[in-house]
Amino acid sequence: MPLNRTLLSTALVVVALVVQVSVLARLQLPGAVPDLLLLTVLGLAFVYGHVSGALIGFGAGLLADLAPPADHAVGRYALVLCVIGYLAGLVRPENGQLKSALAPMAVVVAAALGTTLLYAGVGALVGDTAARHVGLGSLLFTAAVYDLLLAPFTVPLIMALARRTENDPVSEASGGSSDVAAGWLSSGTGLRIGNQRGGLRVKAARSRAARAGRIKGVKRL
Repeated sequence: MPLNRTLLSTALVVVALVVQVSVLARLQLPGAVPDLLLLTVLGLAFVYGHVSGALIGFGAGLLADLAPPADHAVGRYALVLCVIGYLAGLVRPENGQLKSALAPMAVVVAAALGTTLLYAGVGALVGDTAARHVGLGSLLFTAAVYDLLLAPFTVPLIMALARRTENDPVSEASGGSSDVAAGWLSSGTGLRIGNQRGGLRVKAARSRAARAGRIKGVKRL
């Protein structure tokens, strides 16, 4: 990934993980925990696409696997978020801009359900049966509700920040300076370059005609 994408994604993932572990996980809500890390990966994948979404998802999941108080196998959540980030990048809106809130909200619900199912499925493969004791149905319902309520406050903001890294400030600055220069020539002086050239041509023609008239007058004398 480009450096600007990497820096922004890393900063957003770290902030999301800190907020999720230190705040959201301590709310003691029934069922699942609001997954701010998942919403961050979704917002970035909606703008950057499936390849970057998979890489960001893997890095975010691996960081969550290593951060305390994680009590599961390392790489489990990394695999889940890698798949979710890839799939979310495949359905990203055109130019990374949302035209309607319905499609992204549907993706958020699907991602919340898919993340819970994949996490539970991978856990079953490695012998982790914690989801059975909590109740998979309760986890699916609460995960979808919590993420759906949190998404309008996070996903659009993350997408807006990600779109800023897609713009080239150097070209914008040069374009802005050329616009300023053009505006200065056209409006600041009240003249245009074309008018200046036309005026110079008219003046040159008049001076040549005046010189010709003076020469003819001298000859007549």
